[in-house]
Amino acid sequence: MRQIARLENGEITAKGSRNALIFVFIMVLIDMAGFAIIMPVLPQLIVELTGENLANAALWGGALMTSFAVMLFLFSPLVGNLSDRFGRRPILLLSLAGFGINYGLMAFAPTLAWLFAGRLVSGIFGATFSTANALIADISPPEKRAANFGLLGAAFGVGFIAGPVLGGLLGEYGTRAPFVAASVLAMLNLCFGYFTLPETLAIKKRRKFEWKRANPLGAFRHLAERPIVLRLAVVMFIFGIAHQVYPAVWAFYTIEKFGWSAFDIGLSLGAVGVVFGLSQAVVTRWAIPRYGEIKSATIGLAALSVAYLAYGLITAGWQMYVVILASFVTAVAGPAINGIMSNRTSEDEQGELQGALASVAAVGAILGPALFTGLFGMFGKKDAAIYFPGAPFVGAALVTVVALLVFLSAAKMAKDDHKIAE
Repeated sequence: MRQIARLENGEITAKGSRNALIFVFIMVLIDMAGFAIIMPVLPQLIVELTGENLANAALWGGALMTSFAVMLFLFSPLVGNLSDRFGRRPILLLSLAGFGINYGLMAFAPTLAWLFAGRLVSGIFGATFSTANALIADISPPEKRAANFGLLGAAFGVGFIAGPVLGGLLGEYGTRAPFVAASVLAMLNLCFGYFTLPETLAIKKRRKFEWKRANPLGAFRHLAERPIVLRLAVVMFIFGIAHQVYPAVWAFYTIEKFGWSAFDIGLSLGAVGVVFGLSQAVVTRWAIPRYGEIKSATIGLAALSVAYLAYGLITAGWQMYVVILASFVTAVAGPAINGIMSNRTSEDEQGELQGALASVAAVGAILGPALFTGLFGMFGKKDAAIYFPGAPFVGAALVTVVALLVFLSAAKMAKDDHKIAE
């Protein structure tokens, strides 16, 4: 409470900033672990509830992800604007409580409809990451924002390491066990945040809540007022579509092509998390100050398109790990682009920006699973006219190339803008 009182009279202290940074790192780590812990068992759970084969179960998995993304699209601008009005702390704690309750309900889902209801609730409370980004913007000077966004991405990666591995282990005890563990993690995270998280948005920097800005259309109008930010948001949208190939088809693809178990899937996703986390923590903090945000993002997007293509073309399970290791530089793209946009947005609109970006990403999350599970359903069946289960990853590579081309166009627009570090 003392830290909050200080905020009412001015800026957050250096100690408060450190505490907030430590908390948000741990919060995103645990939150991501809770999300990723269910990935290795989700295909089998859908098969159990529907009685469908794996290819058709993948379509239901895509529909589940789409339902989550639709709610995220609708509610992220509202949550972002609420955090600009009431502060980051209450919004983050509310989101964590919602996740904990939701995973508990999903653990006992008797039908596919129940599972869909759980995903809808998750989407409503799914603004944790965007609000965390706004918190990072609160406590970071402009020249350090991209690097600190990378630190948040490292937490995301570490959570992605622990979650699938733990989910694969717990999956040996049944398809429901990882959901129970995810609920417990979210509730522990809520308790941790309640006692340690300081508020980071000073009273004088908060702004009036307006419904006309707290909806997807209003959020997109905010982006449209800044041409370069708008074009970069388009990049994030396209980039986000491609990124959905991981949660949408990774488990289905590796089961179909390599016959992997839930443990194998969890181990491989854990390896993705290790590389992603190290890239965010090490490469981002080194590359962006050295090469600037534009060059760093360009390298990251180009490398990512090559990695996706390689995933789709490999012929043996061990080669997945080779591609994962070779993807070390790819994670720099997101923080670099986010840093450019954040530095072009005023302090009292950071929550609105991150909410708008979450809605943009949510549209990608609506389209991505449908695209990639559709490709898997079309080419992943043994009796398909063309049997090619790697088709979703080749599709992701092509989508990322488009994102890179749009980014280069935005970078050209910004060449004479001194607010962007060259």
